[in-house]
Amino acid sequence: MRHRVDRRKLRRHGAHLRSMLASMAIALIEKESLRTTLPRAKELRRYVEPLVTLARKQTLDAKRRLSAQLHQKRAPVHKMLDDIAKRFMDRPGGYVRVVKAGMRSGDNAAMAIVQFVDYQDILAKKEAEAASEDGKKIKARDKSSEEDLAK
Repeated sequence: MRHRVDRRKLRRHGAHLRSMLASMAIALIEKESLRTTLPRAKELRRYVEPLVTLARKQTLDAKRRLSAQLHQKRAPVHKMLDDIAKRFMDRPGGYVRVVKAGMRSGDNAAMAIVQFVDYQDILAKKEAEAASEDGKKIKARDKSSEEDLAK
């Protein structure tokens, strides 16, 4: 019987499962989007959402607990506290989205994409910044070519 069993084992024992979820959480924090199998994605969502809620507190205790959960001290913890938590300050929950992405060709496993809910907005901003930088580069090239022609 499965009385009060609410987590997926994913064919791993406890320490291996915690380590795998921590490394996947770090990858999600760094890249903000991740492709994995559907059961792993659903477990990862359950692992990351409390971490974002914890990071929203912006305290030393929260920083230490994040560091302990992620098995990291520097980059992912700082990004979670400085960037991700501040984006979700007004949101009461539901920070991570799981989108089904078809089947894997090798073994026909159900795949999913895990991303933060504002990931599309961030991509749009990055594309707009890239386009404006390209425009600046083109203008700079035009000015330099005009100067060359004037000489």
